[in-house]
Amino acid sequence: MGICQVVFALVFAIGFFVAEWGVNASNDWIPNKFRIRRDLVQIPTFVPSTPAFVPSKFPPQFTVQTPVKPEYRGPVQDLLDVQSKELLQVPVPSISWTFPSVQPKPKQPDVPFVLRYPLPANSVAAQCGESLIRVEVLEDFFGTGMLMMPTSFSLGGCAPIGEDPTAKVVIFESELHACGSTTIMTENELVYTFNLIFTPQDSSVGAPIARSSGAVVGIQCHYPRLFNVTSNALLPTWLPYGATMVAEELLVFSLRIMTEDWLFERPSNQFFLGDFINLEASVMSYNHIPLRVFVDSCVASSDPSVSNALRYSFIENNGCLVDSKLTGSSSRFMARTQMDKLHFQLEAFRFQQDLTGVIYIACVLEVAAASTPTSVEQKACSFSSNGWLSADDDHLVCGCCDSTCGEKSEQLNVAQRWDTAFVGPISVKEFAYGPM
Repeated sequence: MGICQVVFALVFAIGFFVAEWGVNASNDWIPNKFRIRRDLVQIPTFVPSTPAFVPSKFPPQFTVQTPVKPEYRGPVQDLLDVQSKELLQVPVPSISWTFPSVQPKPKQPDVPFVLRYPLPANSVAAQCGESLIRVEVLEDFFGTGMLMMPTSFSLGGCAPIGEDPTAKVVIFESELHACGSTTIMTENELVYTFNLIFTPQDSSVGAPIARSSGAVVGIQCHYPRLFNVTSNALLPTWLPYGATMVAEELLVFSLRIMTEDWLFERPSNQFFLGDFINLEASVMSYNHIPLRVFVDSCVASSDPSVSNALRYSFIENNGCLVDSKLTGSSSRFMARTQMDKLHFQLEAFRFQQDLTGVIYIACVLEVAAASTPTSVEQKACSFSSNGWLSADDDHLVCGCCDSTCGEKSEQLNVAQRWDTAFVGPISVKEFAYGPM
């Protein structure tokens, strides 16, 4: 009897424990032998997703929620890499994306373009008087609308005498024999040549750019030789004795730039490096015995009116053309065809320190009787690979060109007439750009 009571009490205690704490227990984990009939034990009812309070013997701050079944979100990450082989066996679609291609540059259409060359500005005006010349220069020298400073202009080295601020004109006045003028005498005219020189001056000191270049404008005044300048009077029908004597003694020297065939005077004085400047020295005599002309010396300069201008002597030593020997050029005297004319070629050049490329040539010309043979003091010699050669086929007189050919005696200077002839300005450009 006592043993039965102990067993019954133990079973009742276990049942009561399960009934009290079965609130949070699941039916799946309670063994069948410990299951309690729900109709015999009162179990609290729980509402899903609603917090329920535990018995009063637990603290009220602890709440219990009914577990909610998680939503399916695909396969769980395989930490042991069990399914990696199966996933790789699934067909992988090919990649259809590619790098964007570079579009070709569109072809340039034919553009109707014609290079426009600057036109002459017509900014210089000159008035030749009986003994004076008056020159007016627009300050808009190049016709671009940019005004140049009056101090940038000079007439053969002479400064302007005034300025018209209203018309923007610079004014020069000079006598015919002043301001670096040169005189050329032709058969019918007496020509005075002036050079209007423009030297650019930047208004801002230290500016690394320049919007203008230097320029030289040649101005000529022509006067008839056989008429009176003032009244243009008629000549007498008879020829005075004094006029006859003057005509017999008159010698006119000239130095001209000729065309390639030596038939005409060249209308342009513009050359390019590599060109040949064809020069003709000649003398005109009136009622005189036949004469032969020689070129005693020639000097090229950057400005004939400035004493310290750049200079280069290419004929010296009484007719030796030394340019071909000094620089290796092809400059030479041509074979003489006429006694009163002498042709020679000078290969075009520029002074290194002069950016304008303008040169002037001054030559001392002299004559002797055509019957007089050439000598070391009167000759025309050129240097070549065969040595010094004479334009008159008398090569022995050229032997002194490598030394000193001596000075002319005073008696010869009186008997043989000579004069200085000028030509210029000659513009030499660096390159000649032809059509592409």
